This record gives sequence, structure tokens and C-alpha cells, in this order.
Amino acid sequence: MTISPAHHSTFNDLATLDQLFAWRVHQSPQSEAYRQFDVASGNWISYTWSQIATRVAQWGQAIDSLHLAHGDRIAVLLPNSVNAVCVDQAALSRALVPVPMHALDNPVSIGYIINDSLASIVVLTTYQQWLSLVSNCDEMQHLKLVILAEDPDFHADATPDASGPRVLTMQQWLAETASDAAIAAAATTGFTPATEDDLAAIVYTSGTTGKPKGVMLTHRNIMSNIKAVLKRVDAGSSDVFLSFLPLSHTFERTIGYYLPIAAGSCVAYTRSVALLAEDLKIVRPTVLVSVPRIYERFYTKLQEKLASSGQFTQKLFALAQDVGWRRFCRAQKLPEASQAHAFTDALLWPILDRLVARNVLAQLGGRLRTAVTGGAPMSQSVSRCFLGLGLPLIQGYGMTESSPVVAANILDDNWPATVGRALDGVEVRIGDNSELQVRAASVMKGYWNRPDDTRNAMTADGWLRTGDQAVMEQGHIRISGRIKEIMVTSTGEKIAPADLELAIMADALFDQAMVVGENRPFISAYLVLNHKLWLELATQMQVNASDPHTLNSETVRKQVLKRVQEATKSFPHYAVPRAVWLTLDPWTVENSLITPTLKLKRTALHARLSAQIDAIYQR
Repeated sequence: MTISPAHHSTFNDLATLDQLFAWRVHQSPQSEAYRQFDVASGNWISYTWSQIATRVAQWGQAIDSLHLAHGDRIAVLLPNSVNAVCVDQAALSRALVPVPMHALDNPVSIGYIINDSLASIVVLTTYQQWLSLVSNCDEMQHLKLVILAEDPDFHADATPDASGPRVLTMQQWLAETASDAAIAAAATTGFTPATEDDLAAIVYTSGTTGKPKGVMLTHRNIMSNIKAVLKRVDAGSSDVFLSFLPLSHTFERTIGYYLPIAAGSCVAYTRSVALLAEDLKIVRPTVLVSVPRIYERFYTKLQEKLASSGQFTQKLFALAQDVGWRRFCRAQKLPEASQAHAFTDALLWPILDRLVARNVLAQLGGRLRTAVTGGAPMSQSVSRCFLGLGLPLIQGYGMTESSPVVAANILDDNWPATVGRALDGVEVRIGDNSELQVRAASVMKGYWNRPDDTRNAMTADGWLRTGDQAVMEQGHIRISGRIKEIMVTSTGEKIAPADLELAIMADALFDQAMVVGENRPFISAYLVLNHKLWLELATQMQVNASDPHTLNSETVRKQVLKRVQEATKSFPHYAVPRAVWLTLDPWTVENSLITPTLKLKRTALHARLSAQIDAIYQR
């Protein structure tokens, strides 16, 4: 039996996400909940918890008119926004199951998710989005309704197929279901509130190979993770989160959406990733939740700016980074900490902080208390730079199947070479083949309609297989590689490609990198070059950058290979690439070569580059 959320006296009593939201509204109805940019007025608009609750109630009332069954699915294809929050909360309040999708995913993948989840409703942005889905996907007969959240010019009679689902704008639908008669008709159905064992989401994994799998996460899974994370991360009503990772990503969903509800923090939605640098300065967040790629992009821009500066500026920056890193190591009592230079570092730092560090951190808003990174490994050169300059950067580890956080560093116990200690209530162990395995209340119910995959994801005694290799060091977890992504060359050497790729991309010339070597005699690298830096390199080499044949000429390849080998010189000789292939065309979600979380789709890339790969090894 579900207790009314407003009657709960403490946060720890809450069992479901809809109770969490109602509790927050009851706790601080007039506090700022969300902030987003309104294109029409050109202003940032704020919403209180009370205003959001009113919107959620309107959506819930409209959903009632459809007489959906307990546990029916609502597919959500919206950018991060107040609308996305209201749809999600309205669904949860009716014991329905949100199926979040990435707005930049390709139509075939989106259509597959809608069909596989048997969604009754799909909420998307525009009619053009819907037409793209219809033209790329099989008929979706189970769909009852398509709602267009941001297409006021659409008219219902424009629907081309009368036999398909109804297509309405959000305004039309809410107006249609707001009449007294509609409310009375909907009220006759009623609904059973969600319990902690009901599904709170089906989140489809990105699928670096094969079709994406729907991870079934219950209210208990997500609530237990929120409670455990809040014991590690200090967040409260004075905090402002800046949200830009897609809400289809469980990392953002739990840490950037549900956790701020629990903490009473405000979430500001960035206008776009392209405008992230500008929005950081406008919003000035206190908490930033991100994947490493965003920090790497800032680092790349920083390196580009330094490259065009004078020697004095470059040396001053290097000194600030070195002094700051030594101070950080000493403060955290890291294994590499040394008392050498401690006195001079203490004298130098106030000057270096004022001249260098503060200027860099100002680019991130200037008041970050916590910058969280997860979802992929962080390059050591990037973390060393930002930590040295004083950014409170903490790395965590998790996966969709664990709701997602398994372990995390904290500000006063921050060992960046590791992903921190396991959260309270989360058990970890090292299994066969050095695999990190997890047991916790946050571990998924299973994969949607995939019983075999569910069984394969768990050990015989009920631990989640992460697929990651790890070692335990002084209570911290160090991820050492990905079991399935270990390459074995034809000479028998084992190499983790992700580590090599991170090292290569520490050079700002390379925007993306994939290394190949499975059953091959040596390692080769396939690289997407930064367009601006390629033009500079071409000028230095006195070659014609506009000639498409120049990029993979022997002269250019040799020059680029030198940089790759310099970036990977710390690796064993057999892991250092011996050949490269270059392109300026980025690998994107739209061309199905990376996942929405920016991971390489290696199978797709191997297929796309098969001719180039064969040519390199034939040579």
C-alpha cells in the first residue's frame, strides 16, 4: 500500500520516484526548480516546484483520458527540458513506464525502441520528427497517440494516415482533456499507484554492437541509488546543476535529474551542447555532471589557445599546472605525493592561482563546487590539468544496469587514477578474468523481453557482471580494461584499445580515434582530425589542404604517425601504432558510428572502414 508522499516525515521513508517528486513540492513549493531558455522571448525562464507540479497534474489528467493499463509504456523523445520532466513525472504518477530516447539517435534505432517496448504513447518535438520515424520504421500498430511538444503550427488534419495513431500538439491534447466531461470520464477509471517493485523506466543501452537492450529499472533500483549517492555528494537548495547530457542516459537521469529533486537543487537546461561554453558563464552552475569528452573538449581548446600564446604564457601555465598538481597530491595523500617543493609551492600558488587558475575556471562559470565525470575513462593528462588548476573534479563508475552509480571518489578522498570506493549498500568483488562484479538494491530487474540476456548478465550466485576488469587498491576500484574489448594481435599480445585511444586523443589534433589490431600483426590507428589544426599542420608542411588526396599522402601520414607514436610512447612497443589512416569526416550518432553517449560503435566502424583497414595491412 502506498502512503501519500506529503505525509512522509523524512526523505529516507520515500519508496518511489513519484513520492519523491510530491515530497519535494511539499517541502519547498516556491523554490526555483528549473530554468531554461525561451527562444521566443530571448530570456531564461524560471519555474518553481509548485508551477511544475501544476503542469505535471495537467499531463496526468490528460493521460487518464487514454485509460492505459498499469505499467504501459510512454516513449519520450525530447531534449532536456521542463516538458521532458513533466511527461516523466506524469507517467510515474500514473504507474506508467517512461522509455527515454536520445533526440539525436537515428530514426531506425528510435523506431526499434518504440516497437520493442510496445509504447502506447510517443512524445516528440515536431511533426517532421514523426514523419522521419514513419518513413524509416515498420508500422507501429500498438501506438495510440503521438504528441508534438513543440510544434504549434501543426494541425491534426495534416496526419497522412488515418489508420495510424492520432497526432496532436501538446496544447491541443491538454486542451481537449481539460473539459469537465473529459475529466469526469477519466476519473471513472482510476489507477493503482506504483510500488517500489514496479518499473520506473526502460532505458535502452546504446548498443555498441547489435540491437540495443531495454534495461528494466524499478523505483527501488533508482531510489536506492539516489539515497546512496547523497551520502557521498553534498548537494542542497543553494546548488544549481547545468544539464546537457541527454536524459536518456541513466547517469544524467539519476544524478542530473532525480538527485536534484531529492536535494531541492535547481536544474538549468543548456540551450545546446554547441552553446555549452557560453551557458556555463551565464548560468554559473555549482554542480556539473558530464562525461569525460566534454572536459576533453575544453582541454583541447585550452591547448589550442596556449599554442598560439607566447612562451612566457605557456611556461606560466605549465608551472601552475605542476604546482597545483603537487598540492593536490599532497592534500589527498596520494601514492605519488611528495614533500619536495612543498614550501615553494605554498609561496607560488597564490600568484599562479590569480594569474592562471582562476581565469581557466572562470570559463566553467567560476563557482563550481563539484564537477562529476563518469560514463567513460578520463584521460590522465586532462584530469591532471583540471585538478592541478583547482577544479573539484571527481570521477565515478557505473552502468545503466546498476541505476547507474557503483562507486565514486569524493572531494576529500579523491584518487583520480581510480573510480573511488563502492557506495554504501553496494557490494563489489573481483571475479573470474579480473571482472568487477556488483550486488546491490540498485541492480536492474533485467532486460526487457530478453530472458537469455538477463541470465547471461548475472553470475550463478546473483552478481551483476560489469564486463570491466578491475583491481582493488586500498579500498578504491581501479578499472584496468574492458573484457570484450581486449585486442589480441596475431603475435599473441593483449592490448586495451580504449587506453590507447585516450592517449592518442590527448593530442588536440585528433578529435576521434579508433585502433585496430585483432588477429593482425601490428596496431593501426584510424583518426578523425580537428579541422582547424589540420589546416595549420598542412600550412606548416606546405601541402595543399584542400586536395582530398593530401590527407592520406605518405608524407602527411608519416608526420601524423610521429605524433601518434609520441602520444603512445609510454605503452609497450607492441601497442604503439605503426600505421594511420586519416579523415576529416566526424563519426556521429546520426551516421550510426558512435552511440548517443559518444562511445565508438566498433563493429559499425570496422564495417565502414573495412577497405581502408585491409589496404593498410596489405601494404
